[in-house]
Amino acid sequence: MNSLPATSNRSTSSSFSSPKQVATGTVPASGGRVTLTVDKQDPQLTLPVGDRFTAKRFDKAVQVVLNSVVFRSSGQDLTTWGTYTEMVSRFAEPVLLALAVLAMRSRIKR
Repeated sequence: MNSLPATSNRSTSSSFSSPKQVATGTVPASGGRVTLTVDKQDPQLTLPVGDRFTAKRFDKAVQVVLNSVVFRSSGQDLTTWGTYTEMVSRFAEPVLLALAVLAMRSRIKR
């Protein structure tokens, strides 16, 4: 399979959107020159404000933040209750282990 050797040049634009990307190269079979211009429109918010901020989206945002920062996700498809139960158990396990170690330490010191 022949690949198209391409170079990417960025041209400046007077608007506030990102500049267009231009890729040029030659097609090996016919030897013709090809120029591609990639232009992407700026994203637009399509949902009304009331639909953007919902309890369901807030719950999903909390789960994503907690799983990425504090907890590691098991990768299983769990219900909402199952997800939060897993998070609580992952937090409670080290706490309970630390309390058990402290209890054994206090018994040994006597």
